Amino acid sequence: MALKILHTADWHLGKRLDHFSRLEEQIAVMKEICEIADTQKVDVVIVAGDLFDTFNPPVEAIDLFYKTLKTLSNNGKRPVIAIAGNHDSPDRIDAPNPLAKECGIIFVGNPDTVISNVCIKDCFEITQSEANFFEIKLNNFEFPIRVIATPYANEVRLKTYLGSENKEDELNLLLKEKWTTLADKYCDSNGVNILTTHLYMLKRGGEILEEPDGEKPLKIGNADIVYTDCIPNQIQYTALGHLHNYQNVGGHSSPVMYSSSPLAYSFSEAGREKKVVIIDIEPSKAVKITPIPLTEGRELHRVKFDQIDAAVEWLENNPNTLIELTLISETFISNENLKRLYESHDGIIHIIPVISETSTNVEQTSKVNLDQDIEGLFNDFFLSKKGQNPNEDLIALFKEVVGSQIEKN
Repeated sequence: MALKILHTADWHLGKRLDHFSRLEEQIAVMKEICEIADTQKVDVVIVAGDLFDTFNPPVEAIDLFYKTLKTLSNNGKRPVIAIAGNHDSPDRIDAPNPLAKECGIIFVGNPDTVISNVCIKDCFEITQSEANFFEIKLNNFEFPIRVIATPYANEVRLKTYLGSENKEDELNLLLKEKWTTLADKYCDSNGVNILTTHLYMLKRGGEILEEPDGEKPLKIGNADIVYTDCIPNQIQYTALGHLHNYQNVGGHSSPVMYSSSPLAYSFSEAGREKKVVIIDIEPSKAVKITPIPLTEGRELHRVKFDQIDAAVEWLENNPNTLIELTLISETFISNENLKRLYESHDGIIHIIPVISETSTNVEQTSKVNLDQDIEGLFNDFFLSKKGQNPNEDLIALFKEVVGSQIEKN
């Protein structure tokens, strides 16, 4: 019988899109992930980093996080493995470990974290461990699950984990040696062998993968790329976090997967389908991968219009979305039209006005008449800079300023 693992990552709980809270969406998509775990009868869950969006997440994000993990763990029957990402405080992730393990939740915050052995009656036990390795034995499976877990680490923590003070040592070489040592010691063909890490990982010689907004740059010391040829041959599946798009990086005999974030967290991710990955795995066999799309959360859209009426119509026909709206016009958007736009949709995040080339060419083609009065000069100057004539209120203010200067003189 194959073991089923659910791989997810980059929850970024507490994250906002500019001023807009995503908490309700996050509550909904966390519930959806829990339902998938139950429907698919998952045996183990891996959350590959960036659990929160900041080192000090808001209370409601922390509350959602622990409630979600408790549900995923199914009262300790299903091990949940959660590692720290570059947005997480490793000490915050490690802190609840003693209590969390009793609930079936295994946290790995720092690279040198050692998970102590624990037994949850009639469910599972951790049978052996050392820094960033542990073995889990589930009661209803004959074979063990071996997990090499490397959370994100800054330069200081990573050097401690790797045992190197030489800044010129290559990160890839050090990680390969560390992972290979652990794999050779523990990961034989009689068990299932998994690597989970939160790194920017690429296939050597492959194309550079796009990092999402808010994730640049991910640096570890002087390096920012780890190559898949560092992964030991014994590893049957690598569960990655950091990049927000679902993809198999390649460059290894087994899948090296980014599961994607559960929601689109920037407009650069607009139109990207979000997923979790279900892995069916047995010792010494190729894994079966089943990506499952996530449906909760507002879709992000980048749209462009040159007519206010057309923009309003589209907005009214596309509720429950989040919008970056570009408006092309010959004049600046009036307050009346801005009000119309915002009243037509509650998810407008940005409005980007673009003055068309026709109006901006006024500056290049028009000549200033220096014989006119100061009001005329002001009008021409405003037109050359803004692409439109000043309104009556602005003209009145200009006259008031000019009048006050005449009185002073």
